[in-house]
Amino acid sequence: MNLRDLLLPAPPETPASVGLLLLRGAAGLAMASHGWGKMQNPFHWLGADTPPIFQFLAAVAEFFGGLGLAVGLLSVIASFGIACTMVVAMYRHISQGDPFGKWELATLYLVISVLVLLGGPGRFSLDALVRARLEKR
Repeated sequence: MNLRDLLLPAPPETPASVGLLLLRGAAGLAMASHGWGKMQNPFHWLGADTPPIFQFLAAVAEFFGGLGLAVGLLSVIASFGIACTMVVAMYRHISQGDPFGKWELATLYLVISVLVLLGGPGRFSLDALVRARLEKR
């Protein structure tokens, strides 16, 4: 497997790609909206117990990763950033005794990002466009 195939996976058939487009679009825009508020104060939105660099990385992963996921651009990288951030979010909520009140949203975002990470963004994405252009060369 080369770097192109890793970063720009071959798209699945059209019906699956339509589902991926809807899933990516909805989840990506929702994730970007969560990240937008954090981008307003990216180093101090979480609290003093978390180092500012990690707060910044989480804000960037949510906002820019969400936008990337929505349009299918650098989907593998965007999904990886979101997945890492959501694992930490789940841990924080569960460790604070939240039985299933807030961490379920982080779980859904994690599952969606892993799906795109492993399966690719689908035929209707900017990644598929880039892959098609690279294959013509």
